[in-house]
Amino acid sequence: MISSMTGFASGKGHFGAHSWSWELRAVNGKGQDIRIRVPDWITGLETHLRSAMAKATERGNITIGLRLSREEAGAGLSLNASQLEAVLAAMAEVEQQAMDQGLSLAPSTSSQILGLRGIMEQSAIEDDPAPLLAALKSDFAPVLASFAEMRAAEGAQLQALIGSQLDDIERLTNAAAEAANARREESTAAFRASLARVAEAVDVDQTRIAQELAILAVKADITEELDRLHAHVAAARDLVAKGGPVGRKLDFLAQEFNREANTLCSKAQMSALTSIGLDLKSVIDQMREQIQNVE
Repeated sequence: MISSMTGFASGKGHFGAHSWSWELRAVNGKGQDIRIRVPDWITGLETHLRSAMAKATERGNITIGLRLSREEAGAGLSLNASQLEAVLAAMAEVEQQAMDQGLSLAPSTSSQILGLRGIMEQSAIEDDPAPLLAALKSDFAPVLASFAEMRAAEGAQLQALIGSQLDDIERLTNAAAEAANARREESTAAFRASLARVAEAVDVDQTRIAQELAILAVKADITEELDRLHAHVAAARDLVAKGGPVGRKLDFLAQEFNREANTLCSKAQMSALTSIGLDLKSVIDQMREQIQNVE
């Protein structure tokens, strides 16, 4: 089964005082580009996520985001004794200088002193990141599994659509072969009529004329293009059936399909065959758009 490069998954979890939410997104890309946004202080988490994603995917622009919050119920206020001592000493010095100059200062209240910056501090419980890291690693696994399931589901839809387009290409290739056979009979009759008119008008080497007409017939022949189109259809079906990261190979085949369709149109020399060639190009372009999403 092939997989799509686009996908999305999310999840929520909690451990102790911590709660979090995951968001995992991916879009198509030529290579594998993994971008991770997680808190820096959880050492080892980014490395783990990058490794897990690299093993689960081959291509795509992937973004992993983690929002982490913590309940501060266990936090409290503490008095910074050294800061308080410095503030009181400064206040005593200011009051003494004011008295020396005959000035009277209003007394400071305890609430005013406690309101000064640095006197009271918000204390927080120190976390051991190891248990939290283990919980986050465990919680990411089902998010990654959900992400892989979504890519696989989209891949199944792509596989069915590409298979249908390959059927259309094969049908149009067979129609082109039939049109080429009809054109061959018409061309042969036209060549013979042209040869007869030239032979009646002037004295020419009929062998030379026959050779030139044969060269024109070879240049207009599309047998090789049709054979290659059939071979490309078979190769593409084998890749789709094989599954896995085959997007690059399918994209290369789509380019080959388009090259053969262009050559067929340039050699058509009849409206029916030209119409088939244009239909081929249209289906091939549609298929290539879908292939851009295959991993």
